[in-house]
Amino acid sequence: MSSSRHPIALRLEQQVGGATRLLATVMLLPLVDGIFAALVLAGALDSPAGIIQTGLLVFGGSATVAVILAEMEPDTRTQLKAVALVGVPLVVIAALEAALAPTIESMLSLEVFERFAALVILAIAAKTASARIGEYLPSPAVIVGLGFVASATFGGVELAVQYDPMLMARAAAAALVGVGFAASVVVFQPYLYHLLDIDRFRFGSAVALGTLALSLFNVGVPEYVPLPVFLVASVLAIDPGAAEAELAAATEDDHTAADTATAATDGGADPDTDPESEPEPEPEPDADSGFDYPGIRDDDGREPWL
Repeated sequence: MSSSRHPIALRLEQQVGGATRLLATVMLLPLVDGIFAALVLAGALDSPAGIIQTGLLVFGGSATVAVILAEMEPDTRTQLKAVALVGVPLVVIAALEAALAPTIESMLSLEVFERFAALVILAIAAKTASARIGEYLPSPAVIVGLGFVASATFGGVELAVQYDPMLMARAAAAALVGVGFAASVVVFQPYLYHLLDIDRFRFGSAVALGTLALSLFNVGVPEYVPLPVFLVASVLAIDPGAAEAELAAATEDDHTAADTATAATDGGADPDTDPESEPEPEPEPDADSGFDYPGIRDDDGREPWL
């Protein structure tokens, strides 16, 4: 597996620290910067396909996979505990944000706000695909804020909090899809670690996010297209030959290390097997020193000082 070295991911890891906190940051970030709220208001959860692809692309995706495979300790029980620890508040907060959606919807022009929601997803897709492009794009929170300002209509505002139980259930279901995706990555982690190319999967996830944005723009892309695109990207990110290449490289490294250790232990070539090496003459006893240095060999055939 090639570990992802995406600059944004590395910067986020340095700021947050700790694998569990990094996983929480990655999965809860769409709830904080307004991405999930924008999708809820744009009607992305109106169908089962929309619920599934929102959970996979927003709460799952390449960032969650990279954290689990590359940053967390390879212990299934520990990883599942971390996913559960992050998943419970994820589901609760997603349902609460959906509860506020009808009230917020009365303040906005949804036709205008959907365009800004699509721009948010396009910005995230660009940042996911290329960190260099992401440096020149505004943050998702800025785009969402501008969308609220541009689409605000205070004529029919209702101050009473409204909530739609079905919308809350769909939002919780989307969060559960993301948690289930993370748990499945943990379960299959021993296989994915050797087979999945994270950078290739990251690029495929960016393409799927781009199709999701195009579906919100209503430019001829059906709303169910991002899900098969994500599945195809997942399949294409699997490299069956990666495990064999990694095993061969590890075996070659072990052989090299063993040969180096043997050479260091023997002190070079063996005089008994190397015809070009001449044995050094045995030292003569020094009579003046009063020390009779032995000039004989031990039972194993080596000089005593060796």
